[in-house]
Amino acid sequence: MSARAGKRQTRKDARDPGANAPEFLTVDEAAVLLRVNRKTLYESIRRGEVPGAVHLGRSVRLRRSVLLSWTPGNSSPALGKKP
Repeated sequence: MSARAGKRQTRKDARDPGANAPEFLTVDEAAVLLRVNRKTLYESIRRGEVPGAVHLGRSVRLRRSVLLSWTPGNSSPALGKKP
């Protein structure tokens, strides 16, 4: 690869920091992306509140594209409230 081609790739990466990111993330990677504690994320996955979660045996992977388009918040009733 020429030096010039390497610079083009660097510029592209600067415009799109997630260009080389994997499509499926571990819970730890997703927690960093969402800026939440990993235990909080595991609990939300257990409750079914997080879209894009895939269980592979005892492992959990989260689809990056779904997490980035997800807007968590008032999508479910508060604790103790009936829907």
